[in-house]
Amino acid sequence: MNMTWRWYGQDNDQVTLDHIRQIPGVMGIVWSLHHKVAGEVWKMEEIQETADQITAKGFSTAVVESVNVHDDIKIGLPSRDHYIDIYIDTIRKLSQVGVKVICYNFMPIFDWTRTELYKELPDGSNALFYEKAAIQDNPRDMVERILQGAGSFTMPGWEPERLARLDELFAAYEGVTEEKLFENLKYFLQRLMPVCEEVDIRMAIHPDDPAWPIFGLPRIIRSRDTIRRFLDMVDSPYSGLTFCTGSLGTNPENDLPAMIREFHERIYFAHIRNVKVFDNGDFIEVSHRGRDGSVDIAEVVKAYHENGYTGYVRPDHGRHLWGEEKNCRPGYGLYDRALGVMYLLGVWDSLENVRMHSST
Repeated sequence: MNMTWRWYGQDNDQVTLDHIRQIPGVMGIVWSLHHKVAGEVWKMEEIQETADQITAKGFSTAVVESVNVHDDIKIGLPSRDHYIDIYIDTIRKLSQVGVKVICYNFMPIFDWTRTELYKELPDGSNALFYEKAAIQDNPRDMVERILQGAGSFTMPGWEPERLARLDELFAAYEGVTEEKLFENLKYFLQRLMPVCEEVDIRMAIHPDDPAWPIFGLPRIIRSRDTIRRFLDMVDSPYSGLTFCTGSLGTNPENDLPAMIREFHERIYFAHIRNVKVFDNGDFIEVSHRGRDGSVDIAEVVKAYHENGYTGYVRPDHGRHLWGEEKNCRPGYGLYDRALGVMYLLGVWDSLENVRMHSST
């Protein structure tokens, strides 16, 4: 597997490329133009500048996360073709700097959702937390609470300028059912696939997080059955998955290793992280070590190893350690993700050693 690291750019990430170079095994940077809003044109000079920063430090630029999808595409408005044309233009430009995978999502209004950004754990670290009952409250009240606790950072899809239009967005999504969202996703991908095949870039959809509908909005990439429907809907090798164990792991009914074994040929990007799920449906993000949470991380890595996975992997969200939450983007501190890299590679290397010894 190809180990990567998500980086928010030299102007808005406290973790530098020089920090990342000191983490053994990290070969590529997962990047984006994070100041771009959905539907905005990506300029070639900005793409090239960021790619040059990455390659100058010896990293691959193969994975971009995310090129966000405009709401008009998700809703299915007549204006969607205009925004799909812009998306296609971005794909073509990204192919010129070595991009091979684009991670995106199709979640209405909100991206991944948490109710507390720095919830303290028993060991004194803190992490992203989801209180299921709180999501039943008025979404605007919850949004304001989250933004107040975020400091200078925001979660993806929770940008203040976007959330200022919350009432307008909810009105626009009225009548968008699960079936309609699937139809609109199919339309989007059918437009993209000829271009992706031409420039050799794979689209890797991220699952819904958490893996169930929230605020009455449909969420359609959340289980084995919905993923199978998605893959069969546009059966192209250029349409596949970002398989996120943290997102899908919020629902204990999802058998993650079995899903990896079933879908491995269409998994182009893997987010590996751990969550501890409580009986009442709450969950909190914990260390990558499998025993600390509800996700059997060792078995997850084993499922990839058994199938000879050569795609891209990154440690996903980590805890905030040793006081770094004071200036840390929620979920994206340095220390716990670096520990996660070493844990994941340690499991992989152990499996490799067993395989080599068994063949001699």
